[in-house]
Formats: sequence, C-alpha cells, structure tokens
Amino acid sequence: MSANPAVPIPDSPPPVAVVTGASSGIGAATARRLAAVGFHVVLGARRTERIEDLAREIGGSAHILDVTDPDSVDAFCSAVPVARVLVNNAGGAVGMDPVATADVGDWAQMYDVNVLGAVRMTQSLLPALVASGRGDVVLVGSTAGLVNYEGGGGYTSAKHGTHSLAETLRLELCGQPVRVMVVAPGMVKTEEFSLTRFGGDSAAADAVYAGVSEPLVAEDIADCIEWMVTRPHHVNVDLLVVRPLAQAAQHKVHRSP
Repeated sequence: MSANPAVPIPDSPPPVAVVTGASSGIGAATARRLAAVGFHVVLGARRTERIEDLAREIGGSAHILDVTDPDSVDAFCSAVPVARVLVNNAGGAVGMDPVATADVGDWAQMYDVNVLGAVRMTQSLLPALVASGRGDVVLVGSTAGLVNYEGGGGYTSAKHGTHSLAETLRLELCGQPVRVMVVAPGMVKTEEFSLTRFGGDSAAADAVYAGVSEPLVAEDIADCIEWMVTRPHHVNVDLLVVRPLAQAAQHKVHRSP
C-alpha cells in the first residue's frame, strides 16, 4: 500500500500517534512507519529499554506501559495530553489446548490484554482523540476474530471480543470526529508471537510457518495501518482483512515440501 502516496498531514506541530505493544513485531514496525510519514509517535510497552532505543531511532517518546494494569495505563496516558491516533496493538496468544483441558487463567490473560487493555487505553485517550477533531482508534484484530479453529478457543474468543469492541465503539461514537478501524491479519511471522504462544518451544513455533515461503511480516501490517490512518478523515476503513497469498483461509495454507 505504500506505493500510493500518503495523504499529507497538515498539523503543526506533528500529530501524535500512540502505539501500544511497541517493543517488537507489529507495534515496533507501526511506530517506525508512522514516524516516517510525519507523526510524533509515543511508544508504550513493558520493556522500557527496547522502546527507549526505538524512540531515539525515530524521534519519538517512550513510556512504560502495561495495558493490563489500570494504574500503568493512567500514568502513561497522563503523559499524553494530546493525541490524534491510538493504535491498540498490545495483544497475544497463550497456548493451543482444547477447550476441555484449557487453562482458564490463560484465557483470562488473553482477554485482559487483547480486549480489556484496549478498553482501558481507549477510555483514557478518547477525550484527547475527540479534542483533536480528527481522531483515530485502530485495533489490531486477527482473522482469528472472524473464524474459529481447534485449539484456538481462548485466542479466538479474545479476538472476537476485540472486533466486537470496535463495532460497538463505532456505533457509540457516531457523530463524533473519531474513526474506529480494525486491521485483521492472517498468518504473520514475527519474532515472538508463536514463540510466546508455545511457551518458548522454538520447534513448535517454527512449525507454524513450515513450508510457507512468504508469510506476512510485521512491516506488511504496519503498511496497512499507515494507509488506514492517512486516508481522508471522512473515509472510515471499518475492517481490513489481510493474509499472505499462501493462506486462502484460516484452515487452508499452501506449504511447499
């Protein structure tokens, strides 16, 4: 999408974009991309050293953030008095157990970070987004928020919740100058997502992408997010579903021998 020129950003000083989960993967790639098109990016994550290094690289700001901790969210958002874009990227999956044997604590963890974390951040920054006159809330959903699969009950439930949150918020903000948009990636190979899901088992994590010559990468999703937030503000991209060519559907992936 970057082949199409982004809509120029007229604000001066630069508009502020907040990115959660910005220490790696899609969050870090999104921070770089938004900074490149003129945003001052405020990065939030638990790993402060990583986001501080990235902030220096892109000329942004970094503040520690745990979206599952209300006090952390309040402290972070108090340092962001103005904002035009909020990218609710913090998320993740834990485990692949069937419903019959799943750890309910894992399900609670996934719901807390993927859904409640986005709620906390949106509630805290919404006044600033409205005051900007052209605010954006972007939620990083998933094709798992559209289709269920075996072993994915906790994660698909959480991502369905993310998508439901976005649809409800869009209804409730109708008439306000804030867009609500969801990007729903399919198979994205990042350095940590599958490794975290499988508890650090690198063989199991690598097997997810085995034989897939070109899965999506974090920069592909950052490209989508940049495109979404740089459309003319009357254009609301409700839902952008993006998969690699090799993935025809959630359950059908072409793998080379």
